[in-house]
Amino acid sequence: MEHRLPLLAFALALCALPPAAWPQGDAAAPALQSVVVTATRTEAQARDLPASIDRIDGADMRLGRAQVNLSESLAAVPGLAARERQNYAQDVQISVRGFGARAAFGIRGVRLYVDGIPATLPDGQGQLSHVDIASAERVEVLRGPFSALYGNSSGGVLQVFTEEGRGAPALRLDAAAGSDGLLRFGAKASGNTGANDGGLGYVVSASRFATDGYRAHSAARRVLANAKFTLRPHADGKLTLVANRVALPRAEDPLGLTRAQWQARPRGVAPPALQYDTRKTMDQTQAGLVYEHHPSEAHAWQASLYGGRRGTTQFQAIPAAAQGSPLHPGGMIDLERGYAGGDLRWTWHATLAGAPLTLVGGLAYDGLGEDRRGYQNFVGDRLGVQGALRRDERNRVRSFDQYLQADWAPAARWRLNAGLRHSRIRFDARDRFVNAQNPDDSGAARYGATLPVLGASFAASEATRLYATAGKGFETPTLNELAYRAGGQPGLNFALRPARSKSLELGLKSRGAQAGEWSAAVFRTDTADEIATLSSSGGRTLYQNAGRTRRNGLELAWSQTFHRHLQAQLAYTALDARYAGGVHAGARIPGLARQSLYLGAAWRPPAGWRGGVEWRAQGRVPVDDANSDAAGGYGVAAAFAGYAARLAGWELEGFVRADNLLGRRYAGSVIVNEGSGRFFEPAPGRTWLAGVSATARF
Repeated sequence: MEHRLPLLAFALALCALPPAAWPQGDAAAPALQSVVVTATRTEAQARDLPASIDRIDGADMRLGRAQVNLSESLAAVPGLAARERQNYAQDVQISVRGFGARAAFGIRGVRLYVDGIPATLPDGQGQLSHVDIASAERVEVLRGPFSALYGNSSGGVLQVFTEEGRGAPALRLDAAAGSDGLLRFGAKASGNTGANDGGLGYVVSASRFATDGYRAHSAARRVLANAKFTLRPHADGKLTLVANRVALPRAEDPLGLTRAQWQARPRGVAPPALQYDTRKTMDQTQAGLVYEHHPSEAHAWQASLYGGRRGTTQFQAIPAAAQGSPLHPGGMIDLERGYAGGDLRWTWHATLAGAPLTLVGGLAYDGLGEDRRGYQNFVGDRLGVQGALRRDERNRVRSFDQYLQADWAPAARWRLNAGLRHSRIRFDARDRFVNAQNPDDSGAARYGATLPVLGASFAASEATRLYATAGKGFETPTLNELAYRAGGQPGLNFALRPARSKSLELGLKSRGAQAGEWSAAVFRTDTADEIATLSSSGGRTLYQNAGRTRRNGLELAWSQTFHRHLQAQLAYTALDARYAGGVHAGARIPGLARQSLYLGAAWRPPAGWRGGVEWRAQGRVPVDDANSDAAGGYGVAAAFAGYAARLAGWELEGFVRADNLLGRRYAGSVIVNEGSGRFFEPAPGRTWLAGVSATARF
């Protein structure tokens, strides 16, 4: 506690400074503006597109927040659930319209991009631990049928864009401290070496995060570095280089709790987690290059290349006695992944029947090579250590996609959008652990789909748009979902089939000075061969095709700015997601709440006092396919207050924040179909956070 007191004192002292006029900073931007988005690969006003698209500005993601996880700032997006699990060994849970809720770790069913570089691998597995919130310019979230134009595992698309280096050199230093030993330190340098931003633009940032964890055995450390460089070699071209590295030296995994354990001791840890010292280490480095060329007003080209590697070691709580079979793959995982790919895109602006037409066509290739080894998690009587080798295989995934999109405005009030994407994905596994007791489990699988999307938008008035969209989707199992077979058998589970879906969405968008900006959408998605959790225990999860499912939903969003600096937001989601066939027909799909609500209001002037309040509520969440239990619904409040001033040439900001103000006890997330009944991951009680930042411009 002592090492955090100086930071808290500094934040409070800054709040006592007198007001000072200084240039408008991050806090002046309204939240969720109806501004230009690029989620459909062409720049357009979000309200003009026949799709559900939201944009969150980077300034909103930083104001009064720890800047550790994207889940801190995504609650204002309807249809999206981002749950912070208080478990850095398993990553944040993100689902869009119910896609991705089954993920026991990582992010699935949702396509992820950072600066145009995929953060989702070709098998559909994604993660966002390398996102640097301190340098993020914006996040765009695309939901509904048009997500399928990004290919495999596109229940939704989440894109993060890093700010570009502009203007005079600047240096920003920031720090935050909070409950449960939370500490974060960051630094960012940015600028452009040329006049009028005509030189090399650069944004380089780094941060270090540590926490003791809300629960026992949940401490974590993370180091993150991110760099973005932009250069215009000529008037019609732009070159962008992005590179980042994230390291997780150690993240402890407390596992889930049974209901009895949770109610008795929410800060507790599952006994096997201590017995086997369940934990994870991870190290990822990647880089990407994007070149844009505009040879004329009618034509534009974009080419991108990327590559990286990711190493992961994870100790699970698989009992030593269960590993006696010579076919058992062990209780410790060692993964080495290398991945690379590219995208070539052409954009043509023309006319058709005298009306403006935009065509976008492209090719995308992505490849993944994985060395997967399994070891026993014991040596003799010593548990939680690397033991004998029990699995060794080389896995490869390759995808090749072609896509074509059209945007046509045949009349003053009408806008038509259509697209087609063809995907081919190949999985190959080569077993390198073959002996008399362990036969060769090598194998291969190929998946493919052609995905059409069609949408229309009608301008009922200058402020209001009506739209309808329909399309097909496609989702293959990931390598991690294929990794285990029932009965502890080794080899990949190629019996899993890809899920295929059909979606329909109807929506209304409006914007006015008096009513603010608001939108409403209703949707339905029918899925065949839904990939669902069969069982989960000790950190290991098995998957199955659960038959047909149906998702019916309603999304509402509203935002308004009052008196220039007072801003308010609302986001509401109703989702009825159920199995439509099979053993569990009629049961709700686990891991999903039927309703969620976000309310927020903030006073956000560029200088002086700032503050805000938030209310987040969520309905009951079933924990398994049988709906035998559920995490109860909850509502939690948060508030922050801060101050901004200029002192001795520095732009200073400080804030204090409190979450779960009423000390509500609730489960922040659940582990779907956990075989030992340890479904619940408790959320923290009342917590506090204090942060300061200082920026100098040269």
